[in-house]
Order: sequence, then C-alpha cells, then structure tokens
Amino acid sequence: MLASELLSNAMPPVRSSDTIQKVIDRMTEFKVSHLPIVNDDVFLGLVAEDDLIEQTDYSTPVGDLFLPLVNPYVVENQHIYDVIRLFNEQQLSVVPVLDIRKNYLGLISINTMNEYFARLTSVSEPGGIIVLEITNRNNSLAHMAQIVESDNAQVLSSYIRSFPDSTRLEVTLKVNKQDISGIVASFLRYNYTVQATFNFTPVDDNSMNRYDSLMNYLNL
Repeated sequence: MLASELLSNAMPPVRSSDTIQKVIDRMTEFKVSHLPIVNDDVFLGLVAEDDLIEQTDYSTPVGDLFLPLVNPYVVENQHIYDVIRLFNEQQLSVVPVLDIRKNYLGLISINTMNEYFARLTSVSEPGGIIVLEITNRNNSLAHMAQIVESDNAQVLSSYIRSFPDSTRLEVTLKVNKQDISGIVASFLRYNYTVQATFNFTPVDDNSMNRYDSLMNYLNL
C-alpha cells in the first residue's frame, strides 16, 4: 500500500498567519499534537503542541514565532512502511503527504495508521494466534502456511520479530481457526518451538438479548 491510499483532507492544515490559539484549538478538535503549516500548497513544517503551550500571547500568529519546526513528510508514492517508520522514529501524531513536486496533498493521522494496522493484522477476525521461535535457517513462511493448511485452516496474517545479535526469530501467526490444538501439535511434530498460543472467541451477539429477556421476566 502507498501513502496516497491513506491520506486524508478531513484535517485541514494551518497557515503561518493563524494564531496560536487557533492552532491549539484545531489540535484539540482533532486530538493530535502536531499540525502541518501550509501556505498555498507549500509545506513549511510541522508545529508541535508542546512548542505552543509555552507561549504567553496566544493571539500571536505562529509564523511570527521562532519554532523548531520539524520537516518530516512522505511522498505520495512511498510505501506505507515509510509512514510507520516516521511515526515511530519521530513520535508524531500526523505525517504530511506531498506530491512529487513537493506540493502538500494531505496527511495521515496516527488513528488512521492504527486502523490500517488493525486491518493488516486481522485483529478483528475470529481465530487463534500461534507464536513460534525459529532461527534464520528455518525461516520458511511457506512451510508454516503448509502446516496450518494441512489442518484445514489458513494464515490470516503474520509478522516476524528479530533480536539483536542473535539468529533467533519470533514468528506470530494469526489463523482463521479457534481450535488450534491440531495445528500446534503439527508444529511440535516438525520440531518447531511453540512459545505461546492465544485463542480469540468473538462476543456472542445474542448475550445482550438474553440479558434483556431475563430482566423483563424478573420485572413481571
């Protein structure tokens, strides 16, 4: 996925002529701690809430301040992983997106990024989670998927965690099956180290209806 597929214009940028109070109010409205300053589609940098709340006169235009503006952005055709890297490295709440001519297009908020990551990892899908410990030499996602599929299941998502100065890897698999005992047994049979397993059971949508029926019965 590219950055352009997640950008939004619902959160308008601020101008250098906007007052400190207006910028803080907009940050509060959209629940972010950064906003891009944009004049005529020209991105000037990100202003941070922490740099504004220390000011004494909130009627001052932000353009009149000597602020340590950070200038992180991604271009529209960059991969979404570049966006995640900026969020992580610079602890941002928004990441601006520019076109190839460096004109401002919009931004990606941390909330949008969280929603994308939730879809990416299939967190809302029912199923089980298996955490394996492997080494670089037996890192074959194809073989792991084959083991899962042999139990009439499928891998919904997976991710790998590496460890510094080690060949050890941690692989987390989300599968579309809640009873994962057979899959776990197969991994053990193939000499995989199973670190942990987790099962996710969706909430029974009828539970509230049954509760309401009970309350109505007791009130008779």
